Amino acid sequence: MAAIVTGLIPILRTAVDSTTTYKCRTLWFGFLCIRLVILFLAELPWFKLDADFSCNATSDICTRACFNEHFHKPVMVAWNFLFVLVILSVLLMELFVSHMRSLARKRSSKMKANVELEAQGNGGAQAGCADPDGNMVVDLHKNKSAVGFYLLSNVLRVLVEVWFVYVLLFWNLPTLDQRPFQCRTEICTKLHICLVRAAPEKRMSIYALASISAMVIVCSVLFCMYSIAHYLFGI
Repeated sequence: MAAIVTGLIPILRTAVDSTTTYKCRTLWFGFLCIRLVILFLAELPWFKLDADFSCNATSDICTRACFNEHFHKPVMVAWNFLFVLVILSVLLMELFVSHMRSLARKRSSKMKANVELEAQGNGGAQAGCADPDGNMVVDLHKNKSAVGFYLLSNVLRVLVEVWFVYVLLFWNLPTLDQRPFQCRTEICTKLHICLVRAAPEKRMSIYALASISAMVIVCSVLFCMYSIAHYLFGI
């Protein structure tokens, strides 16, 4: 639980304290927080995977050889790596709007200086200007490059989530057959019978991760379609 709190604090602080906002920004950071919690809970049944794997082999070497042959693809490392890629897809838009905010502050400073010069030339007349430290809302109607980066971040997020679902359903799920399976390796040529304990819990963790990924995919695709129709074609 301490790892969850440590991971959630910077994400929530970034989502709340930022002075720049854009369409559905809170939604994407909310998905990151939910994903982090589910990822932590889903990894719990996998922490002692080697202890949950047992064979009728008389040697530990044969059991480990069967374990390596059965779980020959990564599990938690792949999950964490893909979660980092999801974070990067969100930070891509964050970096872009941060650049836009920096440009806006520079323009605001120049406008303020020009207004002060004009006011001095007009005998001290005052004119209002925008506060460069105020909140900035990215207007996707007027900035096509912002729309492009918004679509790019969503497309990257969809690609990463599809990849993650593929890893879950085609890499990890087939290894959780409740029935005993046969194992024969090059080290141990004798046929052994092996079994993975706590398979339902591990299978449920995969379904939970696949469900949140499916939600992110659906929301990202819908917002891509909405952005293209609304901001690019004005529908």
